[in-house]
Amino acid sequence: MKPTTDLYDDHETSVTTCSTQFRDFGGKMSFFGPIRTVRCYRDNQLFRALLDEPGNGAVVVVDGGGSTESALMGDIIAAKGARNGWAGVVILGAIRDSVAVGEIDIGVKALGVNPAKSAKLGDGDVDVAVEFGGVVFEPGHWIYCDEDGVLVSDRELDVS
Repeated sequence: MKPTTDLYDDHETSVTTCSTQFRDFGGKMSFFGPIRTVRCYRDNQLFRALLDEPGNGAVVVVDGGGSTESALMGDIIAAKGARNGWAGVVILGAIRDSVAVGEIDIGVKALGVNPAKSAKLGDGDVDVAVEFGGVVFEPGHWIYCDEDGVLVSDRELDVS
């Protein structure tokens, strides 16, 4: 994938960058794909269910409300996402099992870590617009992630 800095330079007037400062955890540092979204707060049931579906190279953007009080993903969910063809996840929240997640072939950006697991009540929404870091993440738009950050476009960009 072309670096996000180059994608930004090539498409400056038609892309947005996310100002949220994420940490990289997954086995893939660079990843991109069409956006799917989940809005949840300290409850990962809908997120887990989405990763059970075929990912077809998509990226899940999870608005966890910025909470790091419990983890929305661990190694089991990350491995499920990789097996089902998801390119990566961007979580406005925490993960757990960070060392194991780093061994899994999936991109993972999150705010931090917490060993506490989340609730499993099914509260939240799937495939709705979510907003943070100055970006509205719309299902079907495209996201590009690497060590320099997160870039969003309303259409697929040439990454070669």
